[in-house]
Amino acid sequence: MLQVSDGRIVDSTGAQIELRGTCVGGWMNMEDFINGYPGSEHGIRAALTSTIGPGKAAFFFERLLDHMLAEDDIAFMKAQGATVVRLPLNYRHFERDATPFQYEEAGFARLDRAIEWCAKHDLYVILDLHAVQGWQNTDWHSDNANRHALFWQHPHFQDRWVALWEELARRYKGNPIVAGYNVMNEPVSNVTDGRLSENYTPDWPNFNRLMRRVVDAIRAIDADHIVFLEGDYYSRLFDGMEAPFAPNLVYSSHNYTRAGFGPGPYPGELIGGYWDRAYQVERVDEAEGTVFSTRHNVPLWVGEFGSIYNGPPDENPYRMAAMADQIDIFNERGIHWTTWVYKDVGVMGWVHLDPQSEYMTRLKPVHEAKRQLAVDFWMQWLPSTPAKDLVRQLAQLAENAIDDPSVDPYGAERYLGQAALAGHLAALMQPAYARRFEGLSESEIDRVLESFAFKNCRPREELLAVLRPRLVAPN
Repeated sequence: MLQVSDGRIVDSTGAQIELRGTCVGGWMNMEDFINGYPGSEHGIRAALTSTIGPGKAAFFFERLLDHMLAEDDIAFMKAQGATVVRLPLNYRHFERDATPFQYEEAGFARLDRAIEWCAKHDLYVILDLHAVQGWQNTDWHSDNANRHALFWQHPHFQDRWVALWEELARRYKGNPIVAGYNVMNEPVSNVTDGRLSENYTPDWPNFNRLMRRVVDAIRAIDADHIVFLEGDYYSRLFDGMEAPFAPNLVYSSHNYTRAGFGPGPYPGELIGGYWDRAYQVERVDEAEGTVFSTRHNVPLWVGEFGSIYNGPPDENPYRMAAMADQIDIFNERGIHWTTWVYKDVGVMGWVHLDPQSEYMTRLKPVHEAKRQLAVDFWMQWLPSTPAKDLVRQLAQLAENAIDDPSVDPYGAERYLGQAALAGHLAALMQPAYARRFEGLSESEIDRVLESFAFKNCRPREELLAVLRPRLVAPN
C-alpha cells in the first residue's frame, strides 16, 4: 500500500516510489478524438442503439472495451518501464441516471479484471473519475454535450458523486495495487450558463467544501489509500485550494504546453513566445501546482500532459524533443507523471491504430467529415477549415454588435465553435458513424473492432524511444 511520507510517495518498506506511466483514455470513458467517433459518448451510444438495435449496440461497446484494453496492453506498458497506469472512468459504467445510488456490477467486474492484470504485471493503478454525475466541467471528456456543468450547483449530483466514491472505497479498501483515488478529473467550479473566459475565477469555498467532503467520506471507509486532488480550471489553479487537511493527500496538475502542440520548431518561436528547455523549466517551476506542492511539502503528480503527432509529419521530431525536455524537468524535480494517452486512432498515443485497419478504412469518410467540419474540440492545432472560418466571422459579428467590454473575443470564438461544431454538427454526424456498422453481423462487428486490439496496433516507436529511458527511476 502506497503512502505519503515527508513529501514523498513510499511503499510499505519506506522505499520511495516514482509514479510514471500513462492514462488509458477512450476505455471506460470514451472520447471522440481517441476512439474516432463524433460528439459525446452518450450520444454515440444512443445513435448506435437506434441504428443497429440495442443488442448489437451493446455487443459493439462491450467488444470495443475488450479490445481497447487487455492484458497484453498492460504487459506492454510494464515492459516500457511504467510503474503506474491511470484508468479514467465514466460514472455511467457504475450507476445509471434512472436508478441513482444503485450500482452496476458489470462495470465493477470490468474494472476488477484490469486491476487483476495490473497486479499480475506489478503495475500500480490510479482510479480516475473522469466523467462525474451532472458534469464537473463543460468539455467532451466529461461526456458533456451541452456546455453546462450542473454538478457544482445541484446537491443531488454531489451526493451521488460522494456515494460512488464510498462504494469504490468499500470495494478496493486494502488493495495494494491501487495507488489511490483521483476523485475528479479537471474540475471547473464556477460556470454560469456554460460561459468561461480567460478571467476565470474559481468558486473556492464550494470547491474546497466538496473536496473535503469526499475525502472525509472515503476516509471513513478506507483510511489507507492515497487521495489525489486536482486543481480547479482543468487542474491548473491552486492558489485558493485549502492547505492539506488529511494524511495521504497527493495533488495533481495537468501541464499541456504550446511546445507539445506547435505548430513550429522546438526550440523556437511558437505562439506566445520563444520555447526552449529554459522556458519549460520556468513554466513548470512557476505553475500553481508546483508552488502549492512545494509550499506544503506534498507530492505533485502531473496526471496529464503530452504532445500531438497528427500535424505535419515533419514537425513530429519537434514535438518529441519538447516531450523529452518536459519529462526530464519533471524527473529532476521529483514530480510524478502519466502521459495522455496510451492508445488512440493516431493523435498522441503510445500505440495507435493501423491506418489501413478495417476500422480506419471503414470510418474514413466520417473521419474526413470530422476534420472538414472541425467537430473535435481538442484538435485546435489543425489547419483552419471553412467551418472554423465561419465561426470566427460569427464571433466577430457578435462582438461588434454587442459592443460591450465584457465580451471576451477569445472565449466568444472558442466556445461558439464548441457549441456549434463539437456540439451540434458532431451530433448531426453520429447517425452517419452508426450507419457504417449497419447490416453487419456480430462477428463482422467484432472483426472491425479488433482493429483496437494491441496485436493489430502500431507502437509509436519514436515516442517510446523518448519515454523508455525516462520511465525508469535511477537506483
